[in-house]
Amino acid sequence: MAYDRVLADEIRHALAGVDGLSEKHMFGGLSFLVGGNLAVAVRDDGLLVRVGADAAEELARTTAAERAVMGARTMAGWLDVPAAAVATETQLATWVRRGVSWARTLPAK
Repeated sequence: MAYDRVLADEIRHALAGVDGLSEKHMFGGLSFLVGGNLAVAVRDDGLLVRVGADAAEELARTTAAERAVMGARTMAGWLDVPAAAVATETQLATWVRRGVSWARTLPAK
């Protein structure tokens, strides 16, 4: 699986201290789950972030993120965030925080 290992380490740093955190290889990269629910995944071209349908629509209009597409299906509530949009620690932390916040609204698996 191709993914940016440096970015994965930076995500681990941003997630330090988050309860219920686990990692799993999926979606063509390394996913970070909170309570068994995907929060953010690092892939070769940036991040996959789960934010919920309403937030995804707004963020796709107002940020560099785009609605995630897997195969022929647009994934409601999921965003592809390009690597350039998470180039700073602050940018990355913002996207990681969004994913963690959404994951915490879901029942633990």
